[in-house]
Amino acid sequence: MLDLQPAPGRAVRPTGQERTFDADELIVSKTDPRGVITYANDVFLRVSGYEMDEVLGRPHNLIRHPEMPRAVFWLLWQTLGRGEELFAYINNLARDGAHYWVLAHVTPSFDARGRVVGYHSSRRKPAQRAIEAVRPLYARLSAEERRHPGAKAAVSASSQLLTDILAEQGGGYDDLVWSIINREES
Repeated sequence: MLDLQPAPGRAVRPTGQERTFDADELIVSKTDPRGVITYANDVFLRVSGYEMDEVLGRPHNLIRHPEMPRAVFWLLWQTLGRGEELFAYINNLARDGAHYWVLAHVTPSFDARGRVVGYHSSRRKPAQRAIEAVRPLYARLSAEERRHPGAKAAVSASSQLLTDILAEQGGGYDDLVWSIINREES
């Protein structure tokens, strides 16, 4: 599922206020195969500022920060669509407009027949140095997206830019994220 649009009925504007959570906490959520939230733990609710009844049944992009490049979510859905997991640094938007960075591990959930029945996401607090390492890339991808009038053209252009940048570095997105994790998270 490619999710290029903000969540329906969304009117939250970023305030620039950053929120964090403890290093020993995990934000956990589960979705169905369409990305609709089926579970959120208490840390998710506290940090995002939502109540359980406000998130269950809503698209996970409810917490998408508008400055996050669509190319990252395109890559996420492409990876999950292959039945694979992905680690990614994500900036989320809370109900009150605050933002919070996470290091997300998103993986498909399978039934007994091996069919994808949903997705499980565990997020932990990233190191500030890791956030600073990823910000320039995300800013560059978002700038590319703003150059295109439509969502599909924007994600296509920024995805190509991401592919080109990763090719120049001689690796893939996983290599990039793991290099940041190994360098900045220890």
